[in-house]
Amino acid sequence: MNTPTPSGTPSVPTTLDEFMTQALHMELDAVQRYNEFADMMETHNSPEVGEWFRKMAVVEGKHATQIMAEMGWTQAPERTIVPAFEGFDAAETPAIDEVHYLMQPWHVLQLALANEQRAERFFAHLASVATVESVRKAALELQQEEREHVELVKAWMQKVPRPDNNWDHDPDPPRYDE
Repeated sequence: MNTPTPSGTPSVPTTLDEFMTQALHMELDAVQRYNEFADMMETHNSPEVGEWFRKMAVVEGKHATQIMAEMGWTQAPERTIVPAFEGFDAAETPAIDEVHYLMQPWHVLQLALANEQRAERFFAHLASVATVESVRKAALELQQEEREHVELVKAWMQKVPRPDNNWDHDPDPPRYDE
């Protein structure tokens, strides 16, 4: 199994199948995490934010479906690489502590923007260190797709209001008793 280097720099896939398996699992991980966030927001009576997280999960799911179709796969191959990158589980998977129960749609898009930008950097890095031409080419293509996703999220951000500075103030915060 190919694993990250001690510095957290992702290991470089040596075949196109290995690379696309890694890319597919990144998308599937993002789908799972966005759905988890949607569940959290719905639990905290924030259905609008939950809906935005569900939209992001659908977008990432479409990316996964596209990879499956391009590779001719009918089921996801087993994960062979664990791509830690910049301190995250995977380049496109947001950290669980990035969510606040009072966040608003703009925050969801900020989170998505950071994920897409990190994924773009991830694929750029893989393209720069790939030793196999098919892997380098696929990494450059996915880098370009992530760049397009960055622009899409930025456009969405123009359509939602930016929260006030005190967006996270709750006069009656939840209490967690044991």
